[in-house]
Amino acid sequence: MAFLIKSMIGNPLSGMGLGGGGDKEEEATPSDPAKAAGMTREEYEEYQKQLVEEKMERDADFLHKKAERATLRVCLREKYRLPKSEQDENMIEMAGDDVDVPEELLKMVDEDATEEEGKDSLMGQIQNLQNMDMDQLKEKASATVTELKTKAEEKCAVM
Repeated sequence: MAFLIKSMIGNPLSGMGLGGGGDKEEEATPSDPAKAAGMTREEYEEYQKQLVEEKMERDADFLHKKAERATLRVCLREKYRLPKSEQDENMIEMAGDDVDVPEELLKMVDEDATEEEGKDSLMGQIQNLQNMDMDQLKEKASATVTELKTKAEEKCAVM
């Protein structure tokens, strides 16, 4: 009931002009955004086109970078035999064209791979031996030999 009365009466002050101040405020703010920016209509339209093109270019670059990172993650997952990620595969598909891993990241991965290969090879093991303390190595070897001798003497009656 109160709603009905309010809607019939309305706001009593809204009908009173009190000097018509509301009209001047509307005239002060221009309705055309080009005039508000201080440009002609054609300049404003060209400016808006440039903004849209720049945003599209930034978005495309960002998508391409994300796809490059996803490609690198896929390569690392294959290398270390980790489970595949659908999110990375979807990101690569969204990028469209053939996405390559950035050269800097490839160099880092290659350096890591050569370091691992070097550690696994015979030469890598020899280099690790050179870095070890020889006195400590001799002590370990002699301790192992004496331990083997004592175990052999315990098990074999001939020795």
